[in-house]
Amino acid sequence: MSNAPTANWSYPTAVRLGPGRIKELAEACRAAGISRPLLVTDAGLAKLPITEMTLGLLEKAGLPAAMFADVQPNPVDANVEAGIAAFRAGHHDGVVAFGGGSGLDTGKVIAFMAGQTRPLWDFEDIGDWWTRADADAIAPVVAVPTTAGTGSEVGRAGVITQEATHTKKVIFHPRMMPRVVICDPELTVGMPPAITAGTGMDALAHCLEAYCAPSYHPMADGIAVEGMRLVFENLPKAVKNGNDLEARAHMMSAAAMGAAAFQKGLGAIHALSHPVGALYHTHHGTTNGVFMPYVLVFNRPAIEAKIERLAGYLGIDGGFDGFLDAVLALRMATGTPNDLSGLKIDGGKAEVIAEMAVVDPTAGGNPIPLTKELSRKLFDAALSGNLAAAA
Repeated sequence: MSNAPTANWSYPTAVRLGPGRIKELAEACRAAGISRPLLVTDAGLAKLPITEMTLGLLEKAGLPAAMFADVQPNPVDANVEAGIAAFRAGHHDGVVAFGGGSGLDTGKVIAFMAGQTRPLWDFEDIGDWWTRADADAIAPVVAVPTTAGTGSEVGRAGVITQEATHTKKVIFHPRMMPRVVICDPELTVGMPPAITAGTGMDALAHCLEAYCAPSYHPMADGIAVEGMRLVFENLPKAVKNGNDLEARAHMMSAAAMGAAAFQKGLGAIHALSHPVGALYHTHHGTTNGVFMPYVLVFNRPAIEAKIERLAGYLGIDGGFDGFLDAVLALRMATGTPNDLSGLKIDGGKAEVIAEMAVVDPTAGGNPIPLTKELSRKLFDAALSGNLAAAA
């Protein structure tokens, strides 16, 4: 029997990257078949000049646009339901998903759900549940990220918190992929340093966990490795000087690359970060940054050779230990906390978090199988700040 690999691969969409390219938004909408867009963003962004400018571009081009901004930082099902109602009431025919992960995910899920008759949770990313959807009723999306982290602009899913259970769930369908993406680094200039750092650590976590996931996907591995190089070289610059458009553009590339790569799999960083975010409302990327070195140490027996190759590509001396030191140095340079107490988290919900981590959809991609006991060990190590305890 042949040992030749077999795999199914799917890669992203049309991306327009560069300063000032937001001016192409109306044309991108028309290319996607959208004439009455609903701009979906979060409550914080709704008040900012870049959002007003973006709405103005659509109006000026003869595309009457409305805005929906009832979106929390960790979007919940009620946000989606309200957005669907706004989409239908305004007779919209597509969505401009605008913002960070919350606005992008919510916008994509609204466009997906507006034409469906079944409830939201019927389309959770379990098995082939996505085939339950009426694919022809999915509205087109143009995605405009204003952060450089989640990569949701090139993804086929949205993460929504189910309020009843405080659980983050993934809603998936291949046609949720935005038709056109506009990555304009000028839109990210207003991000404060802490959000720049947190979203950048999210991009790094996506690339790192995809690279370490044990399944066979050399295309994802290659993208992940180059994405990590871009983060290490550009994230400190973007945090230090928010007006560095070159660093900002490279970080937007790294974010999209992380999302393209993580279809291969994620792991314990995300499996722990998701329940912590759902229960404590922490910033997702910053939480990933806190857990990252602890999970690296935990996974070391399974990934050491891979990380040595990665360190060689990145020009980092010292193999695994050198790479771990580089991650710790990047965290320090970007102001990412060393432990969970830096996110104002105590151990009161440790058992619940360990239980939630094991059943999180990302847990299955971890190089070392997660159990409740191992998840608890990792959480406790990150809580105490004791890296050695994660081994």
